[in-house]
Formats: sequence, structure tokens, C-alpha cells
Amino acid sequence: MSTLQTGAVTLTSTERVVFGERVAPALAAEAERLGASRVFLVASRSLAEGTDEIAQVEAALGARHAGTFTGVAPHGPRTDVIAAADAARAAGADLVVSIGGGSVTDVAKIVPVMLRHDVRDAAAMGDYHITVDETGAMVLPQFAPQDIRTICVPTTLSGGEFNPLSGATDPETKAKQGYQERMMAPVSIILDPALTRHTPEWLWLSTGVRALDHAIETLQSFQSNDYCDGLASSALALLIEGLPRVKADPGDLEARLKCQMGVWQSMLPIIAGVPMGASHAIGHVLGGLCDVPHGHTSCVMSPFVLAWNEAANAGRQAAIRAAFGAPDRPAGESVDRFIAGLGMPRSLSAVGVGEDRFGQIAEYTMDDIWGRTNPRPIAGPADVMEILDAAR
Repeated sequence: MSTLQTGAVTLTSTERVVFGERVAPALAAEAERLGASRVFLVASRSLAEGTDEIAQVEAALGARHAGTFTGVAPHGPRTDVIAAADAARAAGADLVVSIGGGSVTDVAKIVPVMLRHDVRDAAAMGDYHITVDETGAMVLPQFAPQDIRTICVPTTLSGGEFNPLSGATDPETKAKQGYQERMMAPVSIILDPALTRHTPEWLWLSTGVRALDHAIETLQSFQSNDYCDGLASSALALLIEGLPRVKADPGDLEARLKCQMGVWQSMLPIIAGVPMGASHAIGHVLGGLCDVPHGHTSCVMSPFVLAWNEAANAGRQAAIRAAFGAPDRPAGESVDRFIAGLGMPRSLSAVGVGEDRFGQIAEYTMDDIWGRTNPRPIAGPADVMEILDAAR
């Protein structure tokens, strides 16, 4: 007799996901629904300066618009979090809205925590981020939930908008650190495929691979379940169809929305409690320490982690092999071919990471929140080095 699965699925504090509508009227309607009178935008600088999208949002909000901050650098430095929080505090914000990619989203989600606890210095953020103890277990600091909520309008496929977890980089150590509290998940999310036409192709496709990696690491994990496996498999199908369609025709809004729906499904297992593995752990380090773009980290690492894990979880990888239409081909090879077909980088050297950085990357990976939740156990930096050597 087989063993019955047991477990629990964690839900977030997100109330609504609005999809297929233009951002300006949709956001104005959400602000009215929530009774917000001082809406503060944390927006992509390229959108604000190179398009009229942010101006349209500001106009649609009218008197509700309290201010706009556009100073977020890649990987969300702590200093940018504090600068955004200072601006939101001065504006008297009662709702924070992110419009942009993963770093913009991360910063906007952390800002209300900084406001709630009156944090005004980057060093003081150290009291609020997740740490890892000597056993590799996550240690979540306890702090009061925020009293100002967030709405997220993503322009990439990183998926952080669905998560009560955000990341910010310590400018001193270059380590990217996680911040988590249930109310950090946005109250609403707006998926506007037309807005994403402004996103550079490399950024759209590479963050799409990041979403693909969410689903892949779910299907690899021994801690997943039928509910999460189903979501991950559906996410793979949507992304495997949608990403090449957008590459072939950037104006294909239906394909863009399929990608956004795929991201949504790929994130739900993570939120539900399925831990990610080595691709994400190493990816966090590559981003914070080596300035590798968020999406490119998965483009490089995912196939090599699949190959390294195969000896331990070949059975779990069957669903990944099937999703790519090649049940007899190693999953790592199929994922490698797919990523290469999108024109994305396929090695650490291709993203500017030399062997001289491998030792530090391996050490930092062991302190990541997912450094020790890989399906093939990672006992120490030497195991990480094996994966890095393969990906060189």
C-alpha cells in the first residue's frame, strides 16, 4: 500500500489578480476600491523616461497620485530601498505601487516594512532579513506587519510580484538577502501584456526562463505534491509555447499573457511551501555578488543543476522531459536546447563570471535560503563547485 501524501499549502494575502487590462485605468480602479488617497509609485526609470506609460498612470490617478520614485538599480540595493522609503514617507503614502521589473518590485514590497518600523538607514535593514543557521535552516526575524499595502504591475517574468518574499542587496557584502512577511505579498497584481511591449527582448526572454526554472525546480523537488506538480506542469506548457511566440512576434499580446499566466502558476508552488534548489540558490549569489542579470542566472544554471541532480531524481525529472516533448532525452539537454533557441547565454563565462569567482560563489551559496534544499543534497561548497565547473 502506498504512503498517503500529507502537508499544507500556504496562501498569501493577495486579494486580486487583474489581467489583460491596461494598467492606467485598472490601477485607478484598484486605488478607488481600496480607498487609497495617497498613491506612491516606484517605477522603472526606462518606462518613466522613455515612454508615456507612467505619465498615463499618474494622470489616471489624478489627485490620488502622491509621488513617483524611479531610482532603483538592478538587484535592489539597500540604499535604494531606503531612498524610496524616504520619498514615500515624505509623500504621506497610503498605498505603494510598483511598475517595472523584478528589482523595482522587490524594493516596492520592502518599502512598507521600512515605513512601519521607521527604518531610515541601510545598515538597520540587517534586523529584518532572513538568515540561515548552521544547519541550513531559514531563520525569519519577527516584526510587526506593515500597515500600508502594495500593488504590483510587473513588466518582466521574474514572478516576485506573487511572493511575500523580496530580495535586497547589501552594498557592503554584495550578498542578496531575503525579506519575508505575509503582508508583503501585494494586495493586488495587474498583468498588462501591452505594457510589456516596452521590455527589452533579452530581459523578457531571460526572466521567462527564470519562471521556467521555478516550475523546473518544483518538479525536481521531493518536497512537492500533486497540487504543486500540476501547477508547475501547466506553467511549463504555457511558457514553452509563449516564449518562442513572443520572440517570433513581439506584438503577440496573447502569447505575452500566456507567459504572464505561466509565471503566476510557476510561483504558486513556491508560495505554497515547495523550496527551490541549487539553480535559485546559486542564482541569488550570481546576481548580488557578480551583477549577473536576474533572468540570466537561470539561463546559465538550470540545465547544469538538472544534470547534476539526475542521479538523485531522474524519476522526478520525467515530467520535465515530457513537457519538452522528449521523454527519452535528459531533461537538462532539453532545457539547454530551449534556452539556446531563445538566444540566451549558456555559460558562466558568457555572463562575465570567471573561475576566479567560483570559490566565493560556492561559499555564499551555502548561506542562501535555498542552499541546502536541493533534491540532491549539497553538503558543502565542494558540491557547488562541481556545478560551477560544469557551467564554466
